[in-house]
Amino acid sequence: MSVKIGSLEMKNPVTVASGTFGYGPEYADLVDLDRLGAVTVKGISAEPHTGNETPRTFETASGMLNAIGLPGPGAEGFIEKYLPFFEDYRVPLIVNIWGKTVEEYGRVTDILDAPARIDALEVNVSCPNVKEGGALYGTDLDLFQTVVEEVREKTSKPIIVKLAPNVADIKLFALAAEECGADGLSIMNSYPAMAIDIETRKPQLANRTGGLSGPAIKPIAVKLVWEAAQAVNIPIIGMGGIYSTEDALEFIIAGASAVAVGTANFTDPSTAVRILEGIESRLAAKGVAAVDDLTGAVRI
Repeated sequence: MSVKIGSLEMKNPVTVASGTFGYGPEYADLVDLDRLGAVTVKGISAEPHTGNETPRTFETASGMLNAIGLPGPGAEGFIEKYLPFFEDYRVPLIVNIWGKTVEEYGRVTDILDAPARIDALEVNVSCPNVKEGGALYGTDLDLFQTVVEEVREKTSKPIIVKLAPNVADIKLFALAAEECGADGLSIMNSYPAMAIDIETRKPQLANRTGGLSGPAIKPIAVKLVWEAAQAVNIPIIGMGGIYSTEDALEFIIAGASAVAVGTANFTDPSTAVRILEGIESRLAAKGVAAVDDLTGAVRI
């Protein structure tokens, strides 16, 4: 059941998606964190950030929209307030990072590189570059490469690049991440979307648009995982609408080495552990020796 991403060793292939599991303590009374392959915490920037105005979430058919805006305590605040909590746990810790400029990505990486308890960094590139007129790092290949190179230069920890789904060819970005030194990929981030109140004729979110997650995006995510897996040799963490063991196995067969449970955490915090146990049972029932034997086993 073990998975290795660079020097990050996960004892099983199930983690949680950034932004859906808080910073760890929020779920500790509901989930045995040490059962997970890793805990991935909410996005951290170099400085504290307040996020967007409310309303910031909206339920949709088979999913939800969110425009939380990445609020957080900043890198130093995370180290001071939340990192000590993980000293009582053995589970590997992945910290999601983001910035509005390349320099901010470098600065947050510099700060989070020091603590040994942080095992890996997940690089969120679905952010606007304020110096480039709002162009998204995740959809502009040149900006994308610059960010990955900056983070790679600042740390020897494993870096996992979280790819944006709204690109013409996911393979180009997957390859670029690998060539720039990424140890793994996360596929996918939420999909840009919008909902409107037909009575007020106003957007349901204060931010107007947000990211769509949940079961509605799963077929998109599976396709992107499959496409990226054809292009790279680094591990992929698949995510997007995973609610069941069958969902998780679909991602693994498509080419993912591990999976992350996201929106399902809001409705059933036990989902990740339940899926982990389901994968274990399924492998035993089918006589499959290792989860690696299923990675990329899709028959085309």
